[in-house]
Amino acid sequence: MSPLRQTSPARRTRTPAVDPACAGAVDLAREAADETAWPSKAGEHLGLTVDGDRVVTHYFECLDQAYVGWRWAVTVARAARARNVTVDEVVLLPGDRALLAPAWVPWLERLRPGDLGPGDLLPTPADDPRLVPGFTEVSDATDVQLQWELGLGRVRVMSQEGRDEAAARWYEGVAGPRAPIAMSAPAHCATCGFYLPLAGGLRQVFGVCANEYAPDDGRVVSADHGCGAHSEAVVIPPASEHGPPVLDELDYEIVSTGPIADPAADEALGHS
Repeated sequence: MSPLRQTSPARRTRTPAVDPACAGAVDLAREAADETAWPSKAGEHLGLTVDGDRVVTHYFECLDQAYVGWRWAVTVARAARARNVTVDEVVLLPGDRALLAPAWVPWLERLRPGDLGPGDLLPTPADDPRLVPGFTEVSDATDVQLQWELGLGRVRVMSQEGRDEAAARWYEGVAGPRAPIAMSAPAHCATCGFYLPLAGGLRQVFGVCANEYAPDDGRVVSADHGCGAHSEAVVIPPASEHGPPVLDELDYEIVSTGPIADPAADEALGHS
């Protein structure tokens, strides 16, 4: 058997040679760049690159103030055994100092808590790590409440990873024990009569506040959270913050109410 013919590395990585005709077509490339940049013009020639056999791209400075740092790229080519060089394309490309838009980020990765508004739909990916398949085979004869607690009837339920993320987010947030309102609370939510524990595995750490006067009413709070609306905070503040009036009996003030009649003078005037 004859040995297999192998391609040499030099042939696989051959660099195209610079075509003299394409490299010398600077005026042709400038004319195309000026036509595309109208009413402005292209700036000085910045150099060229070889894109292939008889294919060269010339670069010109962009003088438009809206595209500082950009450059015009004019690609010219020549057919095999042809003398004439033709323009292939003209594009505006960013340079090293060009101002570029930030990299595009998918909407699901840009989304932040609180961005969802009325009428918005938030599709959940099929491979969301926060969810796992639920028990979809539900029998009508079984207890409905038991089915719901176990996730029966739902296509997906929260995974352990999803539960851990939610628990960490709630515990480290404003509903956790390190919130300013919890630091000054008289007692923890676990001992409050308005504290409703959650069902399932999160029951040991979290519940819902049901006190309409509390700032966390209707929200998930940790068992060691707290606020001033605790059910056992029985010290009632006074109805008025103003103290009783103070009567100063150690001093007096003379107040003039008008001339005082002299009985002796009145009697003398009556006799006259």
